[in-house]
Amino acid sequence: MKALRRILDRLHPLFVKGGKYERLYPLYEAGDTFLYTPPDVTSGPAHVRDALDMKRMMITVVVALGPCILMALYNTGLQANLAIEHQVHDRVLTAEGTELAAATIVGWRGAIVEGLGVGYNSGSLISCFLIGALYFVPIFLVTQIAGGLWEVLFSCVRKHEINEGFLVTGMLFPLTLPPTIPLWQVAIGISFGVVIGKEVFGGTGKNFLNPALTARAFLYFAHAGFMSGDKVWTASSGAAVDGYSAATSLGHLASAKGQGMAAITDGLQISWADAFIGTIPGSMGETSTLACLLGAFLLIITRIGSWRIMAGVLIGSMATAGAFYLCRDMSSNPMYQMPPHWHLVVGGLAFGLVFMATDPVSAAMTEPGKWVYGLLIGGLTILVRNINPAFPEGIMLAILFGNVMAPLIDYFFVQANIKRRLKRSVV
Repeated sequence: MKALRRILDRLHPLFVKGGKYERLYPLYEAGDTFLYTPPDVTSGPAHVRDALDMKRMMITVVVALGPCILMALYNTGLQANLAIEHQVHDRVLTAEGTELAAATIVGWRGAIVEGLGVGYNSGSLISCFLIGALYFVPIFLVTQIAGGLWEVLFSCVRKHEINEGFLVTGMLFPLTLPPTIPLWQVAIGISFGVVIGKEVFGGTGKNFLNPALTARAFLYFAHAGFMSGDKVWTASSGAAVDGYSAATSLGHLASAKGQGMAAITDGLQISWADAFIGTIPGSMGETSTLACLLGAFLLIITRIGSWRIMAGVLIGSMATAGAFYLCRDMSSNPMYQMPPHWHLVVGGLAFGLVFMATDPVSAAMTEPGKWVYGLLIGGLTILVRNINPAFPEGIMLAILFGNVMAPLIDYFFVQANIKRRLKRSVV
């Protein structure tokens, strides 16, 4: 490590003001501070309110995402293996004893699986994690490369350091995507989220929209065929087993007239426990409420994620879902048939509640405002799910709407506090 430190010290004069690579100083500074503690110290009196800097904050959020990442790897591979087993079973039933070739994953992913001799087995942890990684890792790498290039470009132009804000954005975005999304769409989506959702407003700390959700919203409306429907939610669709698709729970219920919850419990054969653990089709990192709860615990005890926002979203969503459920006999809308506790374990509500709504930059800042902000997001999520049959998942739009309303919410509470203090000061 000392040798590496000496190399960085020798390179330092080339990147400081007046050096040959002055314009690339943010790139050098990012690598230096990532490996070592910054050498800058305060020469005069300092007032430190909290020892938690941005780097430690972002790394803690990434650690909190760990259970969701592991579940994304496992469940993506699990769904692919189940799809292959399902296809083989159907072939056996229709072939009347003829010899059949086993269904496999095609392309370079299949070549790796075959080369390693892992095989396709939904009961094998190694097989599930490996196949899941073959889908998740490329999406993650494209996100980091494409988004990181924009971060470096804007830092060099503005001549400021590359901050760690993109660490979280670059990890959140892949977790919100289906496994079979084309990689070029991943690059376009994260580029839009970083540039339009953050950098045009000044970069990390100045954006009013969550960059990861902005990127996902762009892809949803620009390439809806790859982001919705019943053909993109498992790693088997198109790229693996022809003819097999798996609908999400919300999407299946929204289109199942007259079946009620039987469309999920019987039609998809999904139990509440399955949905809670996360072994169901869906976006890679959003299926497991259990993994989200583990992340929420870490964010709350480290005071990085606001428990008030989480509680507000939970109360708002459950209260609204309960109101719709009480009116289930008054409407033919199948979404009214979903009990409140089911809303929490299907779709991306739990993931958005824990990791997206609590973004400290785009969320409300005042303590009472956080409650209103959370209640607004929770209520609007269920409202979109139940009222709009074309968009059964509502957490993304609800959080983006909450981001837009957060400054106004804070403004009213700040003004109310000012008026209250002025009344006390009048003699």
